[in-house]
Amino acid sequence: MISSLLLFCGSRPGHDPVHAELAAGLGALCAARGVTLVYGGGRVGLMGVAARAAKAAGGRVIGIIPRLLMTTEIAQDGLDELHVVETLHERKALMHRMSDAIIALPGSIGTLDELFESLTWRELGIHDKPIWLLGGKDYWQPLTALLGHIGAAGFGPPHLGSLAEPLTGLPDLAEKLGNHQAGGH
Repeated sequence: MISSLLLFCGSRPGHDPVHAELAAGLGALCAARGVTLVYGGGRVGLMGVAARAAKAAGGRVIGIIPRLLMTTEIAQDGLDELHVVETLHERKALMHRMSDAIIALPGSIGTLDELFESLTWRELGIHDKPIWLLGGKDYWQPLTALLGHIGAAGFGPPHLGSLAEPLTGLPDLAEKLGNHQAGGH
């Protein structure tokens, strides 16, 4: 069973409310399954939506925020744990250590940075945690196409596109949380 899920997502809500609904559903699902939500610690955007939904449903939430983002992402209050670190690198390393699986919801370049580092670490064998992509309206389709293209062009292994698994909705995530065995180095 997955006991903790690392969430990468936007510090903005996006234009389409489907993304915030998905973030809230993810938070509530984690709480219902007894899965600790580990995330960037902010109260803004999809991050805050997911954290507040998890807490409102009785879940456990751990935030990890770099000191330099304490004012822009504004740390979420009421978390079970809030770790303030000095750098983004420390943030990502601690988030990885505290999680059994990784999921990305829609976001911007910060989300992509976190996701790509996780993909790179998985490709290099630093971890073998599952990485899932969840976003309404085929949000992640261009990324999965790009990963397939990179592999097909010979700049990555042929399986590069399978390092992250796209999920079609919260029911898929519920199945993964219930059936996947935690792994990692």
